[in-house]
Parts: sequence; C-alpha cells; structure tokens
Amino acid sequence: MAKGGSNYNLSAAPVTVFVHLLVISIATLTLVWLLKFRGGFAFKAHFHKNKIFNLHPLLMTLGFLLFSGEAIIMYKVIPDAKRKAQKAIHLIFHFIALVAGIVGVYAVFKFHHEVNLPHMYTLHSWIGLSAISLFGFQWLLGFFSFWYPRAEQTRRARMLPWHAFFGIVIFFMTIVTAETGLTQKFIFLGLWREQEALIINFTGLLILLFGIAVGLSVILPRRN
Repeated sequence: MAKGGSNYNLSAAPVTVFVHLLVISIATLTLVWLLKFRGGFAFKAHFHKNKIFNLHPLLMTLGFLLFSGEAIIMYKVIPDAKRKAQKAIHLIFHFIALVAGIVGVYAVFKFHHEVNLPHMYTLHSWIGLSAISLFGFQWLLGFFSFWYPRAEQTRRARMLPWHAFFGIVIFFMTIVTAETGLTQKFIFLGLWREQEALIINFTGLLILLFGIAVGLSVILPRRN
C-alpha cells in the first residue's frame, strides 16, 4: 500500500482550496446572521443583552473553529522545504484560535450571568468546554515539545503521531460543538420557517463540509 495517502489518487491541493472557500462562505454567513438578524455584538450592553451573547458564535466560529482548521491544513499548503514556516504558522493560527475560544467562552458566561441563566446545562456546553480545555492543553504540550525548548528528537518522533491524532479528535469535537450550538439556538429561537433558519442551517451544512474537507486534506498527499 502506498504511503502518505497516495492510494487515493488525489492531491491535497484542490481540497485545501475548497477548505479556503468554505472558510470564506462560513465567515460570510455567520456575519450576515449576527449583523442582519441578531443585531450585532458588544462586550457591554444595557438593554440588548443578546449582543453580548452574539460574541460567542462570532468568536467560536470565525476564531476557534476556522483558524484551527486552517492551522491543520498549513502542512499541506506550505511546501515541506519550509518546515519551520509550517510549524510557526500552525502554532500561531492555533494560538489565535485558542485566544478567540477563551474570549468566546467568557462572552457566553458573561451573558448567562447578566440575564440570570444557569451555566453548563446543555450537551453543547459540555462538549464545547471539554474541547477548548483539551485544545489549550494540546497547544501547551505542542509548544514545549515541538517548538521551545523542544523535547529530544526521539521523544518528538514518538509524540508526533499522538499529537496529530488528538489534534484531529479535538478539531472534530469543535465541529460537533458548533453543530449542536447552532441546533440549540435554532430551537431556542423557534425559527421554523423563517429566512434566518435558512442561514443557520446552511452555516451548519458548510461547517460539516469544512470538517470533512480538513480531515480529507490530512490523509491526502501534497501532490500525485
């Protein structure tokens, strides 16, 4: 059997292009939804508290989800000859995702506190907090093991497959979190036959395709 996914007879290049197109589409639909239908976003709001909540889907989708996906495919976008650049951008994009995720979680806790709603009572919140906690641990472990000060070469070689495996697991946990979050919001708002419902549903479908495309890019070779 050919190594590096070459038995699929497909290069990762068109898949990574598709991933970038999905990023643009998901970001656009999310902004349309939050700006046109949900009234925008703010860290402080005296009357329209939902603007505080809106920071949560904004940061978790545009920041946490999309940047973590882009970080994963950097190894197929940047040439292998520029290995240090691959690792640097992978690390930076994941750091941006982590910061966005932390602020996004803070925003939803702040919203729940200000409108007197209980915290952590849904499956969405359980999976989401687990995902971002594991994400933070994975980033720290990767930073100290692969970037600075770095572990010994033999130890890094042993850790790399597990680092990649758990990275994909955590990424797909973020996909599940996003899908359950959109479904939860859809039900809470009672959007059954409205235009906003179409925006939410299409965003969910594109996020699913995004997860599939990122996963496919991982197993495919750079070129045939």
